[in-house]
Amino acid sequence: MYGSRSKQNHRQAGFSILEMMIATVILLVGLVAVAELVPASIFSNQQSRASSAALVFAQRELDQMLDQPLVLTTFTDAIGNTCSLGLAGSPGGTFWGSPVLVSTSTNGGNGESFSQVLIDFNQALVPNYSINYPDPTDPTGVAYDIRWAVIVTGNGSTVSAKRFILGVRQIGGNGFFQPVTLDTMVER
Repeated sequence: MYGSRSKQNHRQAGFSILEMMIATVILLVGLVAVAELVPASIFSNQQSRASSAALVFAQRELDQMLDQPLVLTTFTDAIGNTCSLGLAGSPGGTFWGSPVLVSTSTNGGNGESFSQVLIDFNQALVPNYSINYPDPTDPTGVAYDIRWAVIVTGNGSTVSAKRFILGVRQIGGNGFFQPVTLDTMVER
């Protein structure tokens, strides 16, 4: 059969319009879900950066305080602030500096409770027991409020130990950031 052609049944492969619409809707739902995570991720990143910066600034200041002799009552820190370190105390310890509050928590598993001493940022600044530190790496001008309290243990004019409670919080910026607290004791 030279001139006749045989018809072959060809089936075309592909997607129907309905399949394309369903795939598009699924893709859009996924993209919207990912897009909603971006602002949360940015906020979380900012919060982590602020907490890290606050911790670094607090640790620098605390390290300078710990490097001072126990008998010293004031010193000038690396950025030129006059910082008080408390005066000789009575037996049992004398409190100097920024007001503190005691936060008590209970461990849910065994019912054990523990206390943490925190700087009370709702109280007025105490001269020479607080500084404002502008973050030199932040172009938005964020600053940190650093405050501390000192518990001096000794007997009369002899100082045997000092406990430093130092708190720092961000001033300005976007969002609410929990203050960071460092608490340590030095004996010599």
